[in-house]
Amino acid sequence: MKRLSIYALLLALAPVLLTSCGDFLEEYSTDQRYCENVDDLEALMIGEGFLGFRKGAIYGQGTMSKSELETTDAQSLYFPWIHVVDDDAEAFLVDYVTEDVGTPYYMLGKLANWNEDPFSSIQNIQWEDKDWTKLYKHIGALNSIIFQAQEITGKDTRTEKVTLLKHVSGEAHFLRAFYYFYLANAYGMPYSEATANTDFCVPLKVSEVIEDKHFKRASCKEVYNQIWADLEAAEKELDGYTPDFTLRVGIGAVKAFKSRVALYMERYQDAIDATDAFKELGYKLTDLRQHDAANSFSNRNSSETIFTTGTYNASFIFINDSTGSWNGDDNRACSFKASSSLMDNFKPTDLRREFFFRNSSKNKAPLPNKYFPQPDDYNFQDMASDIFTLRYAEVLLNRAEALAMLNQTEQARATLQQLREKRLTDAQLADIPTDNEKLVEFIRTERRMELCFEGHRWFDLRRYAVNSRYPLAEDFAITHPAYSYDAVSNTYYHIGDYRLGAFKYDQAAWMMPIPSATITFNEGTLTNLLRQTRTIIKN
Repeated sequence: MKRLSIYALLLALAPVLLTSCGDFLEEYSTDQRYCENVDDLEALMIGEGFLGFRKGAIYGQGTMSKSELETTDAQSLYFPWIHVVDDDAEAFLVDYVTEDVGTPYYMLGKLANWNEDPFSSIQNIQWEDKDWTKLYKHIGALNSIIFQAQEITGKDTRTEKVTLLKHVSGEAHFLRAFYYFYLANAYGMPYSEATANTDFCVPLKVSEVIEDKHFKRASCKEVYNQIWADLEAAEKELDGYTPDFTLRVGIGAVKAFKSRVALYMERYQDAIDATDAFKELGYKLTDLRQHDAANSFSNRNSSETIFTTGTYNASFIFINDSTGSWNGDDNRACSFKASSSLMDNFKPTDLRREFFFRNSSKNKAPLPNKYFPQPDDYNFQDMASDIFTLRYAEVLLNRAEALAMLNQTEQARATLQQLREKRLTDAQLADIPTDNEKLVEFIRTERRMELCFEGHRWFDLRRYAVNSRYPLAEDFAITHPAYSYDAVSNTYYHIGDYRLGAFKYDQAAWMMPIPSATITFNEGTLTNLLRQTRTIIKN
């Protein structure tokens, strides 16, 4: 065995990057001489542990090219597909954009329609999924930070340095759990306690030691146990600590994320216990009855925001149909919009319809707008991610669901009412069901509306599918409308639907395939399920 730099994990899990990262694949001694103290570790954490922020102007429908999707720069889009594969989004097509333009629909359309070859454009140009590579790169850095934190413990006994070392190690444990959670839910089977020991997940690597072997998928049980162990470690190291900025990790982030992971594992009492801490942490819901429409609902400085890292992807995916008259894009769309299936849930008295969305300029299509896109602002000083964010509303929803699953009906209803009274003008406790199964379904719908376009819905549908108490119906399906373009009338017309069947019958399409370069490098130790050929179901 030998110890390598923080990038050594790429050798086994991200071989496609070796040509560009070769300078980093040098062998170091076990003291990792470039990180000799806690200040070095914190600098490494800031530089390699957190996600970057993509800055860019939007002046047309072409917001993502093959090269942009394939970049491994931390300042890039992570999981751009996550908003378009579930039942909350559908295609938004107006006028015609030539197929050589990298529009959201052209580049993500096959993902949105669960195609057997999802990572290719409308022109069948292949593009490589880099989320796998980027997250394992971050994990490689975090593995090194955790190891080195142990190595330098006790070397500097000044109180402020001892405290800082605990915080850096705690952040590293949290982020490693955070990233493995996203990898597990993107590329692995959903967690089911009954089958978790045998269900496949993603490769698990938590040591800085590099072994001369190919990697294989760990089980869901192994991966989730590691996630839980990392959160337990972070909880101890960050106990009592709330950072000054939501871009850093504190005890609130650990507790909030722990409540989410506990839901996925059906550890409902653990979820409730994790949310108990928020009685003292000071986070508050935004009251939409008093919210100024000129301000973004979601931002780093909101009283609801607990932690955020990464970019607000929606501004690059849900494009307005009037982006620039100078180039003809003044009534043209080739992107995505919120689905009627989602929008039909919002009552006229639900203020989330006003503050979570905007109508497109020409066709009045609903577009996600929790954080206002600012195409001419390259600073993004208050931008919160729409995927990698924890906020207080989720904490309450996690708590309500866990209470309901434990038949603590009245406590669940009271918790949910705390949220609804800040979102509706006429929220009444009597509107929340008392029947347990109906209550759980009501909470799931509230969760869908409240957390829409924040990276939850796809993962939630996966866990609902295998829930031991109230699983989705076996005939549950998602349909996305399919369109054909008529050049004579310059319009799109509905020709049928793409259909994703229930998880039991269509498992491969409910997870992303591991990138082909990683499959090839590991010589058969990593495999993907075969995805079905997807055809249009005619009207």
